[in-house]
Amino acid sequence: MRIGELARLTGVPTKTIRYYEEIGVLPDPDRTANDYRDYPDEAVDRLEFVRDAQATGLALTEIASILDLRGQGEATCNHVIDLLEHHLSALDQHIKTLRKTRKKLSTLTERARGLDPSECHDPNRCQTISGELDLKTRSGGRHLHTSPGGHLH
Repeated sequence: MRIGELARLTGVPTKTIRYYEEIGVLPDPDRTANDYRDYPDEAVDRLEFVRDAQATGLALTEIASILDLRGQGEATCNHVIDLLEHHLSALDQHIKTLRKTRKKLSTLTERARGLDPSECHDPNRCQTISGELDLKTRSGGRHLHTSPGGHLH
C-alpha cells in the first residue's frame, strides 16, 4: 500500500511515517518500479502499536527498543514491564511535585487575599509572589514585609 493509504488507515500523517522510517521505528518499505513506497499490511499494526505505546508515555527510543527485541525474536514482556515501572515511578514523582506546587499556589493565593495592594511599593516585585520577603507575621491585620534594604513596611 502507498503512504497515503497507510496514513489514512492509521491516522498517522505521512510526514510522521517518513520520520519513523528515518529513525528506524518503521522499516524502510519496498519501492515500486516508479519509486513509490510500498508498505506491507503489517505496517498498519506496527503504527498502531507505536501510537498505543506513545499513549502510555513511552518515548520513541523506548518503543524502538521493544521493536528491536521483537525483531530479533526475543520476548519483550520483562523489558516492557521495566519501562512501564520506570515511567510509573517518574509519574509518581511528578505528581508529588505537582502536589507541592499546588499547595504553594494555594498558600500564595490565600495570603494574597489578605494583602493590601496600596502597601505594595516595590517596583521590581509583586508582594503576592515574593513570599521570601514575607515575615509570615501579622501586625494589625497586615503582613509585614521587608524591603531590599531590610526595612519593614
